Parts: sequence; structure tokens; C-alpha cells
Amino acid sequence: MSIQMKASYFEEFGELDQIKTGTLERPEPGEGEVLVRVKAAGVNPVDAAVARGMLNEVIPAEFPAVPGWDMAGTIEECGYAAHRFQKGDQVYAYARRPTVQHGTFAEYISIPESYVAKRPQQLTMVESGGIPLVGLTAYQALFQFGDLQEGQTLLVLGGSGGVGTMAIQLAKTVGANVIGVASEQNQDYMEELGADKTIDYKAGNIGKAVQNVAPDGVDFIFHCSRGNSLNQSIDTLKSGGQLISITNRSPEIPDDIKFQYVFVEPNAKQLTHIQQLADDGHIKVPVSKTFDLDEVATALQEIESLHTQGKTVITP
Repeated sequence: MSIQMKASYFEEFGELDQIKTGTLERPEPGEGEVLVRVKAAGVNPVDAAVARGMLNEVIPAEFPAVPGWDMAGTIEECGYAAHRFQKGDQVYAYARRPTVQHGTFAEYISIPESYVAKRPQQLTMVESGGIPLVGLTAYQALFQFGDLQEGQTLLVLGGSGGVGTMAIQLAKTVGANVIGVASEQNQDYMEELGADKTIDYKAGNIGKAVQNVAPDGVDFIFHCSRGNSLNQSIDTLKSGGQLISITNRSPEIPDDIKFQYVFVEPNAKQLTHIQQLADDGHIKVPVSKTFDLDEVATALQEIESLHTQGKTVITP
């Protein structure tokens, strides 16, 4: 007889209020997999896009589909040939699979142990659950696909969102100078995270504001926002500078710019490095709201607005 669990799921693509909460069959750990009792699952704008079917051509869904790719929790079982962890270990992971079906907005998830890392012990379980997707996105943008160096100036477009807040903090760990761009209400927030200068995108042309605080230009633009912020600021990027975007695959840019579009991939080694940085006091995870499984639709509607501050987390 199968074991049941509580989960939030959708049975077709469409409006977010179609997401249901009920009972589904608990997944079992396969070879090389671990079963994790989910304690916290970060909510991200991509989760709303998945439920609407906007990613179905690249990441298809099998219904009923449980959304959610962020996770922190406790190891419950280890499948055959899974030896890295033991029952009771506290872990976190970016749990995206090739198909949307068994997500993290549920009481349990089975994932390859190669996705999983020990969670930060100096952060709460809820804070840890808000890290994987945004932490890996920022890490891969700045250090894997980009090459941010000490003393360089980084411009973060969208500095108060989940990815932007991680980017500011990670950039400071390597000694970069950081300019954060967000609304007026988030200026102090970005400074608390380590931004050296902040810009209100509503106060006027972003490019002119950047020139005022960095007259020699910037070395690296990390574009994690919507709107026309990139168009306004691209001329502030030095010749040969780096541009990484997570929202625009083909921006109009000068030929002398090094450009890369990044779609985050699971990486336990990088999560371990982030865990070490967090336990050394370099990473904070401001959690703005928590929701239970019955409130997933509301959480996704709020995150879809792109005007939330810090992290929103589901606590199954």
C-alpha cells in the first residue's frame, strides 16, 4: 500500500488559483536518491511561470504536477547506492528535474543525492530553504559564467529581489564594489546587505545615476530585473566588460561586451560553498513571508508581481 503525503499541485496549466492542495502518493527514493522531509521551500517567480505552462517546451510537466524547486529539510530514507547522507541529516537543494512532476511544495521529495548539500547551520531551516535557486543563480552568474574579481565594480539591476540580494552578498565576499538598483523603499535594505552605492530606478535615468557614482564605468552588469533598466545602463559598461542576464536571452548590446544568459543548474558543490559562506556570517537570508501548503496559490500570485522584498518561503 502506497504512503500518502500532503502536497500542492496543478492538473493543467492556467491561472494560479487552479492550484490545489490535497493528498498525493509519496515518492520513493530510487537508486542514488534520497527521500527528504521538506521543512521549507523557497518561492520564486519561475514557479508561477511553470504553473502557467510558460516553460513547458523546455521543461515539460506530468500531471498532477507539484511545483517548487527550492528545498531545505531532513533526510528520511536513502535509496540503493546513496551513501553520502544518513537519516536525520539536515540538507538543502535546488531540486529541478528534467520534468515538472515531483516538486518541493509537498511534505516529501525524492531527488538524486548528487543535488544535495548540508544546509547552513547558522541559518534557520526556513532561511536555508530560501537559498538554493537564488543562491546558485547568483553564484553561477558571478563566478561560473562570469568572472567577477576583487576591486571590480558590479551593477546589480534588481538588487532587492531574491537573486539580487544574494548577488550583492556574494560579490562582497570577493571584494567587489557593488551598486544596487531597486525602488526607493529598498535602498536601505540593499545597503544593509553590503551594497556600496544604491540607485532608485524610479528617480530618473539609471545610466545617468550610475555615471554619477561610477564616472569611469562599471566592469560587470548583472541583469536580474524586467523593464528597461538594462537599456538605460548598458552604456555604463566598460569596453570588454561582462553582462550576465537571467531575464533576457538576446539583449541589444555593443560588440565588445562579453554576454551570457544564465538558467541555473543544480550544483551541490556550489551549495556547499554557499553553506560555508553563510556559516561564516557572510550570507543573510531576509525572509519576508511564510505560507503553508494551503496558501501556495496566494504565494505564487504575490511572487509573480516581482515587487516582493527578500524571500517568500512555503513551510509544508
